[in-house]
Amino acid sequence: MSRRVAVILGGRSSENAISIASATSVIEALEAAGDEVLPVEIDRDGRWALLEPGRRTLRPGSSDEPGSSISTRLPGREIGRLLSDVDVVFPVLHGPFGEDGTVQGLLELAGVPYVGAGVLASALCMDKDVFKAVLRDRGIPVTENITLRLGDEPRNPFGYPCFVKPARLGSSVGITKAHDDAELAEAVALAFRHDEKVLVERFVAGVEVEVGVLGNLRPIASLPGQIVVTHNEWYDFEAKYDEGEMELVVPAPVGGEQLELAQRLAVEAFVATDCEGMARADMFVRDDGEVLVNELNTIPGFTPTSVYARLFEASGIGYAELLQRLADLGVERFERRAGLRF
Repeated sequence: MSRRVAVILGGRSSENAISIASATSVIEALEAAGDEVLPVEIDRDGRWALLEPGRRTLRPGSSDEPGSSISTRLPGREIGRLLSDVDVVFPVLHGPFGEDGTVQGLLELAGVPYVGAGVLASALCMDKDVFKAVLRDRGIPVTENITLRLGDEPRNPFGYPCFVKPARLGSSVGITKAHDDAELAEAVALAFRHDEKVLVERFVAGVEVEVGVLGNLRPIASLPGQIVVTHNEWYDFEAKYDEGEMELVVPAPVGGEQLELAQRLAVEAFVATDCEGMARADMFVRDDGEVLVNELNTIPGFTPTSVYARLFEASGIGYAELLQRLADLGVERFERRAGLRF
């Protein structure tokens, strides 16, 4: 059954271009499946615009409501009508102001079905500090870290190397692998340019593993895959997005017990953080066999060659089917929750 799907892309964050690349693939696959797709772009200034079907040219969606930043950073009447008249919305947004619960909250207020994690899960998983606190409380092993807040001096109790990152950003933006005190100070300063909360994480020796999770109340895990960086020292921005800089090996070359444990912990983290729809778990399998959860990405990259799609393709769910399942899950959650009394 074909649907009318609004795909929201772009966004105010530094991951705008990555979102557009992901959304382009999603739009093409949905259209190929017979869905009517209505692309809505949010630019770096927060302005919403409708991309004309078949033309991909911008038409300002808020031009009918000029004035304050509030009106220009919210969908105008035309886009509001459009969003209220679709079967499901597919947010393909990465980073702050899109993946962090803000757009999800807008869709909740509007009473519109949408794909992916809800408000709480989106905000929780975006904040790596709080995310790890929740997982520790549930007994799920995570990578060790300390948290610095604006005004704190750089410190590192773990030895070198260590990783320094903004608490609420993705795609390795603002992340540094520090090898000494001087690099630590520079790394903390860089991270504070992106966020007012910064994580210093212990370096983990082992295999970097990714697991995709799909579902609502009964989520399933993909086969785990290993990230192999071909040239760079670690899985940084270039390794993620430059062609030929990363290889994904599925299943990951670790023991069968570790593969099963990675899948189980990925699902446990998904449930503990109240996720629904989709997420990609970033994990480590240590040399001693211990499996640690590092992050949960609620809107992973979404081209056919992105890690999340490739993990499920290797697990028997192709790209087109994956998108249709996600749309089904968004509608199922909306209909399920419609029976609740608030």
